[in-house]
Amino acid sequence: MSWTQPDRCTSRVPGSLPEDVELLSCVLMEVLDTTMWHHLIALDKGGDAVGDDIESLHGKPLSGGMFLLKLNLELDAETIGTIVTLALTILTSSQAILIVWSKRAGKYEYSVTTANFSVEALKCALSLAALGRIWRSEGVTEDNRLSTSLDEVIVYPIPAVLYLIKNLLQYYIFAYVDAPGYQILKNLNIISTGVLYRIILKKKLSEIQWAAFILLCAGCTTAQLDSSSDHVLQTPFQGWMMAIVMALLSGFAGVYTEAIIKKRPSRNINVQNFWLYVFGMVFNAIAILVQDFDAVMNKGFFYGYSLITTLMILNHALSGIAVSMVMKYADNIVKVYSTSVAMILTAVVSVFLFRFHLSLAFFLGST
Repeated sequence: MSWTQPDRCTSRVPGSLPEDVELLSCVLMEVLDTTMWHHLIALDKGGDAVGDDIESLHGKPLSGGMFLLKLNLELDAETIGTIVTLALTILTSSQAILIVWSKRAGKYEYSVTTANFSVEALKCALSLAALGRIWRSEGVTEDNRLSTSLDEVIVYPIPAVLYLIKNLLQYYIFAYVDAPGYQILKNLNIISTGVLYRIILKKKLSEIQWAAFILLCAGCTTAQLDSSSDHVLQTPFQGWMMAIVMALLSGFAGVYTEAIIKKRPSRNINVQNFWLYVFGMVFNAIAILVQDFDAVMNKGFFYGYSLITTLMILNHALSGIAVSMVMKYADNIVKVYSTSVAMILTAVVSVFLFRFHLSLAFFLGST
């Protein structure tokens, strides 16, 4: 008897994952399928057949072997939001680590503007790939077609510019902070997002949420206390200013993007992502021309890139897509709170990679 492994990326289970997460899910499930089928083949060689009427996950009969329970996953928006938020937490926790790790002798050997452009280009390509799968399986509809009105597209340059500035500052802030300290300061995003959430989207926040914002301010300050030097805070004034500017930019861009995405709920998230990333590529290309044109012309676009740089770009791209999906299926408050969990993971990993000293002030402030 023989086992045939299904190809999840060419066939789809009706009623399972939504189209906008199918591309990511099929890659993950292919890995799981490969592992599972190796175990099935190994067990099957032992001759312990349980039954002949066995169905695969695609509803096709398999002869001999073990009994498999067919499971049809009906995931609602809340469940998808939870899954994507967990993925975002893991991606966010490794983001700062990869940026610090990509430096050589305290400097970036590659161009941060080309790295940013590569992130936007990769996100755009992934969105197009997801749309291509949807078009092949369901055809082109009003909600998943790329062509749209000027009024709908013209709103995307604003968050694209804000994200450009914020992402560039993200590289330069590491001249003043380490990876765990960066994650601590990123909690300022929660405060700015909460305030802008109330002002722009007119959504009322509970007293518990406002109390949480105050505690976050206290936690950020406590974690930055430095008893081993003459300075009260570990992070210098320049680092705090950059962190505050990044928090304001990130908060406004996030809330503005959520308003755009949820203005037309039926619109496919990959179409919305595509236009945001296209404008991101345009503005990053301008940044390359202004800041690194000579270096790129003389040394090449990918000069100074390493394996860590490539992993960092992949991490940023997947994080960006995960953020947009959280905005679609949850909201910005959920997105920024994932950062709070990520900072603990970042601190633990940094202890082993960068010999980060986990002080009592940091522990109290982060928890």
